Amino acid sequence: MKKIMFYPLIGILFLSLSAFAFHKFYVGVFQVEYASEKKMIQITSRIFIDDLNNAVEKKYHKKTFIGTEKETQADLDLFKKYLAENFTIKINGQNKPITFLSKEVEAGDVLVCYSRIKDIDKFKNIEISNTILVDWNSEQQNITHISAFGTKRSVLFTVSSRKELLKY
Repeated sequence: MKKIMFYPLIGILFLSLSAFAFHKFYVGVFQVEYASEKKMIQITSRIFIDDLNNAVEKKYHKKTFIGTEKETQADLDLFKKYLAENFTIKINGQNKPITFLSKEVEAGDVLVCYSRIKDIDKFKNIEISNTILVDWNSEQQNITHISAFGTKRSVLFTVSSRKELLKY
């Protein structure tokens, strides 16, 4: 009788553990840092390449190869458009244009992007809206670390939390 119960329990345990092993996490990591000496906000984004291409394809109905050897200038232009529409920053209530600087591939499957906002003097509040990949996948979470005036804060953006206002 014990053997009859033992094998099904082992099977259930195996299936449960393997489900965890195959589950993919949908997380982007963003660093927003105010460099007061440069009067600039520096932004570093880390996004999984396959998820990014799926999200861009869903939004614009065009297959892209962002972050791969097949990437074209049209892919890069669509990627910049996607970033501009899905990651915005307001300083003291005013939208600020974000300039995309460059990108690189890290660990084979993560796209690291570098952007900035110039001519930023001391500010009282910063509002960040981050919907990168959220419309493509409701499980997406974007962890955003904000450093300004010696203070570090972290915000989690999800399908139900897309915008955050931080006061300084």
